[in-house]
Amino acid sequence: MADPLQVDVVAPEGTIWEGDAVTVVARTTEGDIGILSGHEAFMAALVPGAAEVVTPAGNREVIAVEGGFISVFENHVSLLSDSAVMAQDYSLAQARAELAQMQPIVDGGELTDEQTHHYNMLVAQVQAGEKYAALQGH
Repeated sequence: MADPLQVDVVAPEGTIWEGDAVTVVARTTEGDIGILSGHEAFMAALVPGAAEVVTPAGNREVIAVEGGFISVFENHVSLLSDSAVMAQDYSLAQARAELAQMQPIVDGGELTDEQTHHYNMLVAQVQAGEKYAALQGH
């Protein structure tokens, strides 16, 4: 069996998730990327969305990331984000409701930096929450 990946998901408030993994999937500006043991070294920009980590025990951890960077080097994967949260730690219904409330502001095209950040995180939370719910069979 290949060596496990060592994964860290970090945001300004601290480490959101860390541990061993057999795969990591995240969305970059170039599209989704899957990381397995032995992946070549690289760095890429993340877009708001759901990152998924599969542990050696088969658990699937889903994390909403608001963008940032992913780096891979010698089986160490780091996801660095301005904001990140585990999908099970927030209400999908609330994230959907807040996203719907923000839509008129987004459609108006006059978002402040703070509103853009909040909107991007809500998009990520909805995507991660939906993926997590599907994995849980809801």
